[in-house]
Amino acid sequence: MKKPVVFLDFQGTLGGEGLEDITSFEFFPFALEAIQLLNKNNILAIGITNQSHISKGLITMEEYDTKLQLLKDKLAIHNSFFDSVYCCPHDNKDHCNCRKPLTGMIEKAKEEHDLDMQKAYVVGDMGMSDMVLAKNINAKGILVLTGVGRGSLNEHRSSWQDVNADYIAENVLEAVRWILNDLKINL
Repeated sequence: MKKPVVFLDFQGTLGGEGLEDITSFEFFPFALEAIQLLNKNNILAIGITNQSHISKGLITMEEYDTKLQLLKDKLAIHNSFFDSVYCCPHDNKDHCNCRKPLTGMIEKAKEEHDLDMQKAYVVGDMGMSDMVLAKNINAKGILVLTGVGRGSLNEHRSSWQDVNADYIAENVLEAVRWILNDLKINL
């Protein structure tokens, strides 16, 4: 049976400030609750992250994998989990098909999961990557104001001027509550 899905950006959305590499990433406390709400309501929680620091040689794939496992362990302590996490390790110069807002990570998720793309959401703090990705996959986009979200909405709005967020949330927990309401799921 197809399930609703929320594609969750990492830096700036689930934790961190938005531009650092993942090795210094820590979850916002409310992000743990947000993922737990998705899990409890049978909505797929799929992480999607651009990690150009790997392509640039600033961190290794092994360092990324180690950090990702630590994050998964932290979620498990809070009785929550990602259904999957997809990483684009490339930089723009690599001309891949997976770097957000391109759809490669979503295509891979569709191959590996029974997704209800009619009930798909992208939650992120960058309009030019996350909200454009939502448009590219015909999903609802929720821009969070954590990380670089405020700047994305204001001084960088021109970089995604032809796209609108379906909702603007203070943070990922508010975004998830909006999604549950949109799906007519009572809290």
